[in-house]
Amino acid sequence: MAVIASAEDQSHKAHRSRKSGPNAKKKSVNDKGKKEEVSENDRKRNPKAFAFNSSVKAKRLQARSVEKEQRRLHVPVIDRCYGEPAPYVIVVQGPPQVGKSLLIKSLVKHYTKHNLPDVRGPITIVSGKQRRLQFVECPNEINGMIDAAKFADLTLLLIDGAYGFEMETFEFLNILHNHGLPKVMGVLTHLDKFKDAKKLRKTKQRLKHRFWTEIRTGAKLFYLSGLIHGKYPKREVHNLARFISVMKFQPLSWRTNHPYVLVDRFEDVTPPERVHRNNKCDRNITLYGYLRGCNLKYGTKVHIAGVGDFELASVTNLADPCPLPSAAKKKGLRDKEKLFYAPMSGLGDLLYDKDAVYININDHFVQYSKVDDDKDVLTGKGKDQDVGEALVKSLQSTKYSVDEKLEKSFISLFGRQPDNSSGARNDANNTLQNSNGIHEIELSEQYQPGSLNVDRPGVAHDADDSESSDEDDLNKRKAKFENVGTDDEEYNDLLDENSPVENHMKEHVEFHEGRFRRKAVFGNDVDSDDLMDSDEEGDDGDDSDVNDQKMSDDDEDAGMGNTSKWKEPLSERTRSRQHLNLMKLVYGKSTDISTTSSNEAHDTSDEENDGGDFFTPVGRINKNDSEVVDGENANSEDCSKHFKISNDLDIESIRDRFVTGDWSKAALRNKSSEVIEDDDSVFADFEDLETGEKYESYHAENTTDATVQTTEDSTIEERRLKKLARRAQFDAEYDGSKVAEDGSDKEDEANGSDYHDKMKEEIEIRKQRNKAELDNIDEAFRLRIEGFQSGTYVRLEVHGVSCEMVEHFDPCQPILVGGIGPGEDDVGYMQVRLKRHRWYKKVLKTRDPLIFSIGWRRYQSTPVYAIEDSNGRHRMLKYTPEHMHCLAMFWGPLAPPNTGVIAVQTLSSNIQTSFRIAATATVLQSNHEERVVKKIKLVGYPCKIFKKTALIKDMFTSDLEIARFEGASVRTVSGIRGQVKKAAKEEIGNQPKKKGGPPKEGIARCTFEDKIRMSDIVFLRAWTKVEVPKFYNPLTTALQPRDRVWQGMKTVAELRKEHNLPIPVNKDSLYKPIERQKRKFNPLVIPKSLQAALPFKSKPKNTPSQLRPLLEKRRAVIMEPRDRKVHALVQQLQLMRHEKMKKRKLKEEKKRKELEAEHAKTEQLSKKRQREERRERYREQDKLKKKIRRSE
Repeated sequence: MAVIASAEDQSHKAHRSRKSGPNAKKKSVNDKGKKEEVSENDRKRNPKAFAFNSSVKAKRLQARSVEKEQRRLHVPVIDRCYGEPAPYVIVVQGPPQVGKSLLIKSLVKHYTKHNLPDVRGPITIVSGKQRRLQFVECPNEINGMIDAAKFADLTLLLIDGAYGFEMETFEFLNILHNHGLPKVMGVLTHLDKFKDAKKLRKTKQRLKHRFWTEIRTGAKLFYLSGLIHGKYPKREVHNLARFISVMKFQPLSWRTNHPYVLVDRFEDVTPPERVHRNNKCDRNITLYGYLRGCNLKYGTKVHIAGVGDFELASVTNLADPCPLPSAAKKKGLRDKEKLFYAPMSGLGDLLYDKDAVYININDHFVQYSKVDDDKDVLTGKGKDQDVGEALVKSLQSTKYSVDEKLEKSFISLFGRQPDNSSGARNDANNTLQNSNGIHEIELSEQYQPGSLNVDRPGVAHDADDSESSDEDDLNKRKAKFENVGTDDEEYNDLLDENSPVENHMKEHVEFHEGRFRRKAVFGNDVDSDDLMDSDEEGDDGDDSDVNDQKMSDDDEDAGMGNTSKWKEPLSERTRSRQHLNLMKLVYGKSTDISTTSSNEAHDTSDEENDGGDFFTPVGRINKNDSEVVDGENANSEDCSKHFKISNDLDIESIRDRFVTGDWSKAALRNKSSEVIEDDDSVFADFEDLETGEKYESYHAENTTDATVQTTEDSTIEERRLKKLARRAQFDAEYDGSKVAEDGSDKEDEANGSDYHDKMKEEIEIRKQRNKAELDNIDEAFRLRIEGFQSGTYVRLEVHGVSCEMVEHFDPCQPILVGGIGPGEDDVGYMQVRLKRHRWYKKVLKTRDPLIFSIGWRRYQSTPVYAIEDSNGRHRMLKYTPEHMHCLAMFWGPLAPPNTGVIAVQTLSSNIQTSFRIAATATVLQSNHEERVVKKIKLVGYPCKIFKKTALIKDMFTSDLEIARFEGASVRTVSGIRGQVKKAAKEEIGNQPKKKGGPPKEGIARCTFEDKIRMSDIVFLRAWTKVEVPKFYNPLTTALQPRDRVWQGMKTVAELRKEHNLPIPVNKDSLYKPIERQKRKFNPLVIPKSLQAALPFKSKPKNTPSQLRPLLEKRRAVIMEPRDRKVHALVQQLQLMRHEKMKKRKLKEEKKRKELEAEHAKTEQLSKKRQREERRERYREQDKLKKKIRRSE
């Protein structure tokens, strides 16, 4: 019996590599090339062996490296954001039912590990240590597309791969091109509908090349293969997130010069009493969002897109609701960082509804009922109670009514004395903001000493404002607490790895998948079977492009945000040198400078003090939570006792406390202990490894001499700032990422990168100098000069807004608030360089209304088109020219030059409308007068002709007009040129002035280069000024339901079509047949004396006419008998010939018909036979295919 081996005893045949043969040789060569490294000795011993093989190839590689370096360089732009940058806005755009909401949900799930229930409004998430993103879904209507193009930093264009490009995609691309063109990335979806891999590959290639045609060659087109359980694959979403994380955004000129806010929270703060009295009254609203662009200064007007221009009633900077992990100050180790903020979508701690504010708190974090009834201690699960949780629990455990608490309460005048009373005391008045108004709530209950570990009872902190309420308010108001099903997980950093024509277009409208779709069909599109079979595996979401992008941006900052790492020492050093403002410490914050018309309800600085203080020290000022007052006696008790100072030493000790003293000591005292500990690392002596220069510590020199003067020379200050910038750059480059061992930095200098770095250094020095100057100014005065910095989360309050905006508010429609620059609120004539879009079917007509999008505004106006002649004259055009630019002048709000303009004629998105972008333009200039002229012809007729002078009538109506046109050139139809002289004072014709009365006016005397005739028509060509209509109608799309199309002024063609009116015909404009009478010339008369002198050949042969015919003409011709016989015989022969020809033609016709009938019969039999043969052949082929299938 055979023994069966166990699994442990069983042995397999080991792999035996090739020892000989071609495969073994090939492998040995490859291994040798991988393992062996060329030593330096080999290079020195035989340099020719390691030289380049081809000089042409070396030259090409060198040129390529230089071109790549030059493409990487760009003009440095000053970054005006001194703090944390605002979240980058990512707009997801695409046709309906293409997967926009699903993509946003997938990206939010990837970053935050939370499921987004619904995409409504901006969604802010933290994507990295130095980067935040804000996702916005672009609406499908054209107003939302125009607004989204103005605030988008990155656009994700979703394209249905199974259907192709649609008109919405190309319309949005054209809008982006004229509003700055931010970063664009295409995303193909619905690729799971392709069953054939070859067809899918060719479709990807065709769509990619079409996408490159519209944007640029090499533009990234991402692919989402399909859905798995109703969601996109995690790996593909992860790859897309990595592409987004390494994207670098260049500031656009319009946005860097104008502040703007993308509203992520909207509230109506109108007093309820006023709304109750009049439901249609103007409302007071508050708008929340991150400030982007430049700083928002005082007195800046804003434009709310779709509403109008407004003045800000108040501007307030709030705490960042979604701070960066590095910048957020934690309250404790268990306080988790927020990763998202979406108040309109219901994701997060707060949900702002139209009627209430909903708070989401997990069950395992907070317990709102007592565990033990015998104990008065409120307990929580797993963690200590927060201030807000303690407030809610204390309100639940109240024992007394409001009246009883008011009777037992007392007022504490001095909060410093210990509170030994067992009764309750009044707390400070807290402000609760909701969507219906502002309610003042007094909390008069005190926490028990041993119940909670809370420093300030009765105050609850939130990300946006402090909210509190008492027991009565809670009884009246309905509060909802929802539990979140998923736990908050710790933030995982997924971004540390750095991976990286114009054609003839037609529109095809069809009903596809339950809706009408407008497909873009181009003339150069070919069938997918005709394309070349090329596999491009790198297009399916590879990371090769990311690596290339990383290599091309080596000189850029390594951080994800705008604030670079090497710039941090500069800001720290500048902050350490700023001087204290003693005026602020002594007299407090200036109260006359206020951003609001009334006291701000959200200011919680008083709440930071002891709750119950009635008096406030003079030195105590209102500040944000982030501001700290540094000084020796900032927290000392207030005292009104006067101390007389008579000692000179005492006077000298406080001399530096005033404006005229030396503030350098105060600057030294202002430095915190952390800065002192880091002095050695920040201000130590260092040596530049690149140049070998040594730099000594400037800080040491500054601290040794305590009596240094406050004002420094400009050259010393500039040298100091250059040192700071050079030191910071050295610290950033010390890791050796840019300075390579092989001397690649020399190559960069040869390519011109040293000049680029010098420009960046100068910009950074200028930025630090400005920051240093502003740090020495009082905070309130600095806020008035500088305004609110970019990146701040602000609250804008606007009064006098139409009630329709509140009634028709839709969170799915983004609200854009843009700041208006100086002079941009004026109205005047705008001159733009305009070109009709090549895909727009109609020709644009002068004075037909167009909807323009310029800057933040969208309005309707009536342009007048013109073209500039060689002499600078702007000649009016009735229609826009084909395939070329023209000038357009219209009336509207002024905009700076080089501002992009988009013009549309209709806002409807029905199936009848084709490509909606009518024209694109660029602002040239703006002025307060029109300069468009048109040609006019004055026609006149001669009434009296002299030798070379004539009197012209019907050209002018008065002698005053003739005086205006003296010296003007005139011309006849025959081409004789002339000039207007003066008005004629004599009557028409040769009639004398015996009849009396004044002569007829309007008769001009003109001279010509030759004598004219009475039949000539004289005309004068002149230019007259064209009046541009002063029509400006702003679009108020936000003041009406979103499903209704805004209707403005209609064109003349639309009015005629609606009223069924025919086009008026001017008879003078029609072409008439020209009927010219034949001219009769008189015979030439030659004198007899001249005839006698002429030769005979030239003499006229005038014979007298015969009155009677000659005899030869009247004589009859009679043939002879022989002639008659010959004539008769010829006639008979002709007759016989004609009869024979007639019979022959009839016979040939009959024979031809017989042959045609025979051929038709033969052709019919042939077709029948061929049809049978094809059937038999197809039958055999079918049998063969079936046999092959069975065999397989």
